[in-house]
Amino acid sequence: MRLRFPKSMPTYPKTVLPIAVSVGGLALFLIFASLLLVYQPVGTKVSGYFYNVDQATKTGIASSNNETNISEKRVNDTDIERKIVDSSSIAPVDSGTNTTVDLGTNTTLDLDTNKAVEIDTNKTVEIDTNKTVEIDTNKTVMDTNTTIDLGPSKNADSGVKKIVDSGCDMYDGKWVHDPAGALYSNNSCPVLTQMQNCQGNGRPDKDYENYRWKPTKCELHRFDPKKFLELMRGKTLAFIGDSVARNQMESLLCILWQAEVPVNRGNKRMQRYSFRSTSLTIIRIWSSWLVRVTSEKFDFAPEGVDKLFLDAPDGTFMDALPTIDVLVLSSGHWFAKRSVYILNNEIVGGQLWWPDNSRKKKIDSTEAYEISVATIMSSLVTNPDYKGLTVVRSYSPDHYEGGAWNTGGSCTGKVKPATDGELVESGFTRTMHDKQVTGFKHGIKKKTNKSRAVFMDITKPFSYRHDGHPGPYRSPDPNKLTKRSADGRPPPQDCLHWCMPGPVDTWNEFLMEIIRRDFEVHDS
Repeated sequence: MRLRFPKSMPTYPKTVLPIAVSVGGLALFLIFASLLLVYQPVGTKVSGYFYNVDQATKTGIASSNNETNISEKRVNDTDIERKIVDSSSIAPVDSGTNTTVDLGTNTTLDLDTNKAVEIDTNKTVEIDTNKTVEIDTNKTVMDTNTTIDLGPSKNADSGVKKIVDSGCDMYDGKWVHDPAGALYSNNSCPVLTQMQNCQGNGRPDKDYENYRWKPTKCELHRFDPKKFLELMRGKTLAFIGDSVARNQMESLLCILWQAEVPVNRGNKRMQRYSFRSTSLTIIRIWSSWLVRVTSEKFDFAPEGVDKLFLDAPDGTFMDALPTIDVLVLSSGHWFAKRSVYILNNEIVGGQLWWPDNSRKKKIDSTEAYEISVATIMSSLVTNPDYKGLTVVRSYSPDHYEGGAWNTGGSCTGKVKPATDGELVESGFTRTMHDKQVTGFKHGIKKKTNKSRAVFMDITKPFSYRHDGHPGPYRSPDPNKLTKRSADGRPPPQDCLHWCMPGPVDTWNEFLMEIIRRDFEVHDS
């Protein structure tokens, strides 16, 4: 009899098989995970699942070496558009009309000419997914010819482009004789202020009208009134400031008058001229210092003395901002007049007024000017209802040689532009110009709206035009003094304002070029 033993179960093959399957599956998973990490980095895709897969994803700026992720915004449930900007080449950011920029209280737009834009990496910049960011690696933030803007966006896919085609530096050049002469005559402009009507007041020479400014590397086109009217179709242009602002506005009106006679719709508060052909409106509002002024008693300053609140803009024109497309500012010369300076509700200085020498002044007139410029600029670039172009015309040089306006200074007998050898530079003018530039830069750092700002730097070119002032020819009085007295004292004269026609007409050629460049960018 044969004994039969039960057959044993083969266990080895059944143990290896599951292990082989597991190892193969793990390998496939690792390959898949690697591919996923390559094409969808954890910081962009996976985080979306962890936080909220159903909502639009917004990622703040996160710097890593030379690369900065600016924005990630969900377009729909499945599509996310990512934009990457090289932070090593950051310059002015043109972020689009629908773009909101949350700069936060710690964010700085440093508009120094030697610095680029600094962005707090803890703040969020939210960008419309239909817009892209244009970065100019060849430009600094501030240029006297360049519009500072957070306006219409460009297509970054087409490559890096300049935000503003600023052309050459218009203010680097020389005065050249132009036999074509002036754009108008004193007899063809009925709105010309008599004190600036040099020919009508008997000035014997006229060649000062026959010089034009020629930039070194480009052409400043002769002003064409018809082209200007078309350029400004449906727009409002405002001149805000002192009597030098009036000087420039009247020059512009005189030029445009040769093409069309405007309708005067002004009142005591505001000069207003309308050109029917293109619905252009030109207005002027008086503002001596561009900041709030009162003559009421304040602390130890008595009633009757002008008191300047350096940290508050002049409210007389702020209400008009929403209707203004181009705003030209003029200030500076009134800071030589008697006034009290108030900052943070405290008297900090005064000009031609200080009752107690035991009290120490904290600022002088030039520093007060700088603060005032910063105040008005920050007020403009943060006003949510203002979207226009602000043109800050730089400090206009006077030419009281040999003294001040009230101490024997004179420009009598100047009949041609000064040469380099004849140029008499004013330390005060240079200081006021530099303070104005500094105030401008500080003010526009706070920019939050869609407005633009340009610094029209006429100071150096016009330092050569000692021949362009009325001098003693301030009135048509036939008995006025026009020559020095026997003891050498000069006659009463005006070496601050400008003859019309005359060099001041060039300001409006600068202005037209600035507006043209700005509009070309925004129209495109």
